[in-house]
Amino acid sequence: MQPRDRLTAKEIQVATLVWQGLTNKDIARVLITSEQVVKNYLRTAFDKLGVWTRLELALYVAGHGGANWHLQMGNGLGTAGGWGNAVGDEGQLSGGETKGKAAAGGGL
Repeated sequence: MQPRDRLTAKEIQVATLVWQGLTNKDIARVLITSEQVVKNYLRTAFDKLGVWTRLELALYVAGHGGANWHLQMGNGLGTAGGWGNAVGDEGQLSGGETKGKAAAGGGL
């Protein structure tokens, strides 16, 4: 079993959104939750994958298939929920704000 196989559906979703460049605040808006809940998902994903920063998490996702990395896992997750495309082609959120960079900041 690979470390990524231990992630929950929400942890996978958050990791993918980090890879897409969203900030914790943006991810909280997509998930309709609080930033603290997003930080909790990140902390557990960091622990399970053995990474320490958002950049390392984004690189992990990129190194395992990018936007489709969850499809390679045996967890049955698909993109039917639409969360894999939370950011539009122009990299803007629904409010017209430009997405952040995954490499910005090292912590949660």
